[in-house]
Amino acid sequence: MSARGDVAHIGHVELLSPKPEESLVFFEEVLGMEREAEAGSSVYLRGFGDYERYSLKLTESPTSGLGHVALRASSDEALQRRVAALQRSGRGTAWTQGDLGHGPAFRFTDPDGRQFEIYYETERYRPPPELVPAMLNQQQRRTGRGIGVRRIEHVNFVSPDVRACRLFLERELGYRSLEIIELDDGREYGAWLTATVQGHEIIYILEPLPVRGRLHHVAFWVDTREEVLRAADLLQDHGIFIEAGPAKHTPIHSFYLYVYEPGGNRIEVTSGGYLVFDPDPEGTTVWRESQYKASRAWGREFPPSFDTYATPPFEAQPTDEQES
Repeated sequence: MSARGDVAHIGHVELLSPKPEESLVFFEEVLGMEREAEAGSSVYLRGFGDYERYSLKLTESPTSGLGHVALRASSDEALQRRVAALQRSGRGTAWTQGDLGHGPAFRFTDPDGRQFEIYYETERYRPPPELVPAMLNQQQRRTGRGIGVRRIEHVNFVSPDVRACRLFLERELGYRSLEIIELDDGREYGAWLTATVQGHEIIYILEPLPVRGRLHHVAFWVDTREEVLRAADLLQDHGIFIEAGPAKHTPIHSFYLYVYEPGGNRIEVTSGGYLVFDPDPEGTTVWRESQYKASRAWGREFPPSFDTYATPPFEAQPTDEQES
């Protein structure tokens, strides 16, 4: 039976930070997210458009990087189907009782060993009096603080084997690959996957270093390109270095801006991009290496750091000579 439709969307992402207080200021005051709850060493934050209680779990840690990605299933039956498939794949780990705001979750890993979980039962957000919106069909009042992101948009990972990760998400979770970049030597440089009508929810791009499981970035959505440009002004006023953008991507056609939050994780503010309403598209767009290099969208070129930096930062293992 096809897995298509069993995953509804990304529920939340857990980011790790060695500077939790500074990172919290970034997400609250600069991105404009709302603090929903605190528990242990974690703070839970939301965009004003999230229907669940939160979309970001920020956790204190000795290093930066990804804690886990949580996917919401489309039904309890869909959850049970995906759990059975994940167990057959050998990548299933165990059930947990869930976390703040959602029910039991099944833990699993992708081929690089990243931590994922999938759940169905969830709590809808109920705003306190000061955040009740004027519009009945809006989740939360806009506060006007900072950039004002609406929701989490996608996550991007780096992998030494993009193809293996892509096939795992397709086969076991029902994701569709909308675009792939294939190098001349046959390896896949990038894959853009989605479980929704949006152009991408999970991306894998090629890891150039001898390490697995790293995070390239987490992206947050604003409604218009003009808001991305406004974000650039706000980030500059806060003294935050802009690594790349504002500019337009070739895959998916989204508009982007990249920065680093104080804990070291790369964050994208994004808008635009195409939607796919065709339930059975004719095929994946495959870019050959020469085609992709000749068709880069407008805007500044990416700096070298874009292809090498990810979190946690790579620390080369000492050689035998160095150890002696």
